[in-house]
Amino acid sequence: MPSLSSTTAPAPLSGTGAIRVGIALLGAIGFALSYDALRQMAVAIHIRGLLTYAFPLVIDGFIAIGVRALLILRTAPSRSRLYVWALVGLATATSIWANALHAIRLNQQTRHTGLHLDDLTVGALSAIAPLALAGAVHLYLVIQRHTTRPRHHQEDSATHRHIDTSRHDHQPTGRPHPTHPESELERLETLATSATDVAGDADDVADPSEPPAKPKGRQPSASMDELVGIGRTAPPGRDGRISRRAVEATIRAKGHSVGRARLDEATHILQAELDTARAKAD
Repeated sequence: MPSLSSTTAPAPLSGTGAIRVGIALLGAIGFALSYDALRQMAVAIHIRGLLTYAFPLVIDGFIAIGVRALLILRTAPSRSRLYVWALVGLATATSIWANALHAIRLNQQTRHTGLHLDDLTVGALSAIAPLALAGAVHLYLVIQRHTTRPRHHQEDSATHRHIDTSRHDHQPTGRPHPTHPESELERLETLATSATDVAGDADDVADPSEPPAKPKGRQPSASMDELVGIGRTAPPGRDGRISRRAVEATIRAKGHSVGRARLDEATHILQAELDTARAKAD
């Protein structure tokens, strides 16, 4: 039977750590470039003092959190996912527009002595920073999810195999199922044990035809009449016959010791009395 403890986690993919470091570095650079442009836009819209440093976090930080929320809510209802998509799209569009506007306005106000780019090109290039930030966050989360999925998938498969095997072992006996060597051996051992128990119970029932054995060994603690009297209070065995084991247990419960020969004799007497009483009743 497969065990959950025997499931080994797969080895991590080679190069995953370097890819994560590269994505994190890419996201950090994109955030820094976009942060600089958005901070200057915060100054341009007359945000005061230290608050200009918090303005970029509102936009680009919301993009990173929104991407994470999209991955978490990938199985949520469509209405919830559309709402998050709308918020992330709005934040991304705002960041791109602000970066592009910042670059275009600076391009218009600067006197160029070298390479000069038109406003459309400047605006398009300035949009790379916020897009790189959003894409880096998304890539990092996707890689993290897929590198941890195989282990979860393997554990789930082992769980299903464990459940299926348990159901197979506990299925009704009327249904045909393949016989395994181990289960067949256990079944034979169970049958042998049952046969031994039945034989032991059969030995406990006294046979009236057997003559009582002569007493020997140490002196008994009670007379035969006392043993018979105590034996009459013992519970009956199978088919209402006298049980040697029950008689012995009752005698010892009264604090008396009894040997095998005297126990057989007392059991024989009790069985003879029982047979006589049944014969008279018939």
